[in-house]
Amino acid sequence: MPEYKWPDAKERRVIGKSYNRTDGVEKASGKAKYTYDINRPGMLWAKCLICPYAHAKIKKIDISAAEATPGVKGVIVIQPEGTEIKWHGDEIVMLAADTEEHAMDGIRAIKIEYEVLAHVVNDRDVEKAGEAAKPAGEKVTGEPDAAFKREDVVTVEGEYGIAVITHCCLESHGVVAEWTADDQLTFYCSTQNVSGIAGQLTGNLKTPASNINTICQHIGGGFGSKFGPERHGMIAAQLAKKTGKPVKMMLDRDHELLSLGSRPSAFAKIKMAATKDGVLVAWESKHWGTSGPTGGTISEGVVPYVFRNIPNLRTNLTGIATNTGPQKAWRAPNHPQGAALTMTALADLAAKLKMDEVEFFKKNLKFTGMPDVYAEELDIAAELIGWKKKWKQRSENGAAKGPLKRGLGISMHTWGGTPHASTQDIIINPDGSVVVQVGTQDLGTGTRTILAQVAAETFGLEVKDIKVNIGDSRYKASGGSGGSTTVGGVSSACRRGCLDAAEALFEKVAPALEAKPEDLEIVAGKVRVKGKPDKSLTWKQACAKLGMNPITAEGKQPGPNSGDHKLASGGVGGVQIAEVEVDIETGIVRMKEFVAVQDQGLVLNPKTCESQILGAVIMGICAAICEEKVMDPITGRTLNPDMEFYKLAGIGDIGNIKVHLMGGPKYDAKGVVGNGEPPAISPMAAISNAVANAIGVRVPTIPLTADQVLAALAKKGGVA
Repeated sequence: MPEYKWPDAKERRVIGKSYNRTDGVEKASGKAKYTYDINRPGMLWAKCLICPYAHAKIKKIDISAAEATPGVKGVIVIQPEGTEIKWHGDEIVMLAADTEEHAMDGIRAIKIEYEVLAHVVNDRDVEKAGEAAKPAGEKVTGEPDAAFKREDVVTVEGEYGIAVITHCCLESHGVVAEWTADDQLTFYCSTQNVSGIAGQLTGNLKTPASNINTICQHIGGGFGSKFGPERHGMIAAQLAKKTGKPVKMMLDRDHELLSLGSRPSAFAKIKMAATKDGVLVAWESKHWGTSGPTGGTISEGVVPYVFRNIPNLRTNLTGIATNTGPQKAWRAPNHPQGAALTMTALADLAAKLKMDEVEFFKKNLKFTGMPDVYAEELDIAAELIGWKKKWKQRSENGAAKGPLKRGLGISMHTWGGTPHASTQDIIINPDGSVVVQVGTQDLGTGTRTILAQVAAETFGLEVKDIKVNIGDSRYKASGGSGGSTTVGGVSSACRRGCLDAAEALFEKVAPALEAKPEDLEIVAGKVRVKGKPDKSLTWKQACAKLGMNPITAEGKQPGPNSGDHKLASGGVGGVQIAEVEVDIETGIVRMKEFVAVQDQGLVLNPKTCESQILGAVIMGICAAICEEKVMDPITGRTLNPDMEFYKLAGIGDIGNIKVHLMGGPKYDAKGVVGNGEPPAISPMAAISNAVANAIGVRVPTIPLTADQVLAALAKKGGVA
């Protein structure tokens, strides 16, 4: 058995080099097929009737007129009479017709009566939540009461918050369901979980998972929201069975934003204390928020965030059950909220102490789990942003002449990223071609490219020489793409499989080279005897020794709980600094510069890695300055379930982003660690801190919209 390890840095030809994504031309030319592009012969179109109320009971449903509507082929009631509906946009009836227009005609023909019930959509005022509030209890470490009474400490108190936002996938959720036989289903699905969908469908459809083939060659965004077939996907499969026709169900934008999940909100009242020279002593917080009707909120363990080892702590968590739609994982679940609440409070304490924010954070790194990593990253980030030249106290920035105020802000974050389980086939054919097959998915992160790089590195070939087959559940199973676990999982499995395949090839080639298999190696496209470069075969010559039988080796990454982290591990840290300009007359926040310094272990492809960090930062900027699911307290309806009024940042709103990838032996030693979503954690906190630094007052709730900025200034009585 070969030793499973990555090649030493000096030996790498392909790994660690920047490559364009292998599917880039396919996407840019429009040849790439997304679920939205799948149109099967004789296909029907499905549409859904969604509830117009935030909270209601279904009194009566009459689908007879819909069934008689021209073109309608099948109708299924999802939630029958007597069902209690708990949010605006919940799905009630779904039907399929020969055209989208006829499907909409059928939806309009449904007669339904509701009993409208009282609703709760306010998640910002825990005191007014009443029975909707679900306390989760208090946790205490040390002696916070005594710590706050110490004469040598400085105390700060504040309120902070982060609003509910949605995923805004460019390609909405959707499926095309086609029964190719009575018990054989092909399920085209926009999903982050190709291998796992069948297992979620099997019980509902009463069909063995082995008879369900899930296909997703490309996906137009998921961000944590596309791990399951969802209810509309299951009903689409039922309609396909009922009608005997393929059924396509792609969600309209309002349906998408109302029903397919949101990132939970988080609000907190926080009190902190530090010695006069800036060492943290105590933390006390009451935090709350909503995950929708279930009454959950962010996890208790993420507040305080990163600085988990403050000696004296008291935390109190409350969830608020609201009629605002269900929660779904949104990039690095819980962490953006934890950072937004914690890092802003820390910055306020640093400001009260009149300390340089970088120095304050560095002084307290002993309370984090990775002080050395964060110290190095803080120095690099400060250098890249020009901190020493630009940094001023809040009072200095606020007193600057003119309406445009500049400021800097810091945040820090962590993430696991431990690789998920993955199994794949590595095939070496007698003609020299190499195929990597695995039931994973490429979310646009470059999974195909990474797999080709790993195989090319191991076999001494070029990236273009490797064929990668993914996006089909008929290939061996791999985990869902969440938590930035995919690159580590699939690349580790690929490396293991390739090394095993190389060993099998050596067995076949050794006699021709008059050597033992263990004395062979692959270098620059040749199989040769170690120490005897003139005694070799080209790759194609070596593969020809296979005769008619290809080599198939199974590569397996055992998963995060196995303890086997030879090639990939978890646990990364990152530091981000934002520079903003705020117009105190209009309240408009403009990004000027943003620095993201990220630990990601061994970097397989710097270009795709940096691209992922840029994308994550942009998502964080959107959430910081404009994104919010806006609820009407009177009707309980979502007011902006569309891309006109649900605001996202444009290219002119982003500013200049600098990315620095941490590297070197100590980071390489971690192996591959997921890096795609950790950089989405800190932007909101860093930008909020930069705005506070610019205008001299904290804008308590994110997003930092113009009205919020002006309200904070007015409450303060102008700039400090």
